[in-house]
Formats: sequence, C-alpha cells, structure tokens
Amino acid sequence: MITFNLLNKYTEIAHFCTSREGGVSVGNYASFNLSPFSGDNPEKISENYKILADKLEIGLDKIIIPYQTHGTEIRAIDETFFKLNAEQKEAFLNGIDALITELPSICIGITTADCVPLLFFDPVKKVIAAAHAGWRGTCGKIAEKTILTLVEKFNCNTTDILVTIGPSISAKVYEAGNEVVTHFENADFDTSEIIIKRNNSIYLDLWKANQHLLLKNGILQEHIEIAGICTYTLHEEFFSARRLGIKSGRMLSGIMLIE
Repeated sequence: MITFNLLNKYTEIAHFCTSREGGVSVGNYASFNLSPFSGDNPEKISENYKILADKLEIGLDKIIIPYQTHGTEIRAIDETFFKLNAEQKEAFLNGIDALITELPSICIGITTADCVPLLFFDPVKKVIAAAHAGWRGTCGKIAEKTILTLVEKFNCNTTDILVTIGPSISAKVYEAGNEVVTHFENADFDTSEIIIKRNNSIYLDLWKANQHLLLKNGILQEHIEIAGICTYTLHEEFFSARRLGIKSGRMLSGIMLIE
C-alpha cells in the first residue's frame, strides 16, 4: 500500500491506495484484488478484505465501498447507514461514485484500475471523502460535486480541504477518441490544457483535468497532490484494466478518521 505526502502529516486520519501485492487472488486478480464486482473468486476477495481490515485494525463491516457506475452520485455515510440491513445497504451504495463521512473508524473508499481515485480531507471540520473519476466521472465533474457537497452539507471551507489524485492512467498512454474530446468540450473544459495530440493520436490528461476542477472550485494549489503514478505503465505493481482487461483486479483507495 502507498500513502500520500500531503496527508501523511495528519495523525487523525489513515489513508492509502493498495497495490497488487499482499493478497491471495490469482491470475489477472493477483494478488490483492479488492473489487467484489469484477469476477474474482468471492472467497479470495473475502480473504483480501480480512487482510485489509487487519491492517486498518477495524472490523470488516467498517470498510465501505460503493457499486460504482462511472456516474456522479454521492452518498454520505452516517449512523443511519449502520441501522440498515444488508439488502438496504447494498441498495444505498448502488450506482454511487463518491462517499463522504465524518464518522471515526469508518474506512470509505473506491476501487480503480486506471480511473482516477480522489481522496479529500478537511482537517478543520474533520470530514473525509473518496471519489471515483474515470473520464466520464471527470467530465461529469464529480470532483466539483464532491466539493460542493462538503461545503453545503458539512460546512467545509474550500481553502481547508486537501485532495490527492492517486495512481491512475497517465496522459502519456491514455489514448482517447474524438467523441471523448467532444464530451469534454460540451462540459466547458479547456481541452487545450487536457488533450494532447501526438502521432495522429489523441491522449487525455485526467490528472490535469481533475486538478483544474479542484482549483476552479476553491481548492488551493498547495492542497493538491498528484501521485504521478501511471497504472498502465506500472501494471505489474498496480492493476490496469487497459492492460489486463475488465476481468481483472482493482486497487482500493481509502481514507478513515481515527478516534
């Protein structure tokens, strides 16, 4: 697992992005796959989650991840969530691509394998968030919507919020089609800043696109960290769906307030 320099100095949180190492899954899921939605053996996934829970020193029920759909829906995890039965919890988390909580000892996270994981922390209000930003989520401005939710529902000040942009596919290798460019143009992105044309191909910079969204919505430059780790290039260390296919493992980027 890796952590981020921006957040490492805050002892009131634990945060991480897992790598491929340290689990029990095999094949394209080897070895620390943490997605129950990509076709891996359920027993292997359960064992991997036990390993993670032990590392975090929390119960398995305290690790909360949504069923992501490349959308921009956000859910807050509060005490009422834990009063739901298993079926209700599953429904609550279905079609969700960002989670927010102010509860301690609850690890919220999202799973990725090339898409951008965003971790948010407000050290003043003691609120955390995790968001999944593939090209569709980035274009749909999930980063902006997460910030607005933190401000409107949790009374956060944008100048206090810290954000990390975790391991994901880089602009050097993320080839996209003209239709993707059109989507970003229609969403009012400055495509001259995030689209690179090289050797008759088009490449998309998701790191810069999300950074622009963060800055535009009041996050300070010094409160943004880009990990700069390309999952496609480093596919032996991090899962890459573009390298391994959809039926492959996923990392988990998580954050937790410590009591």
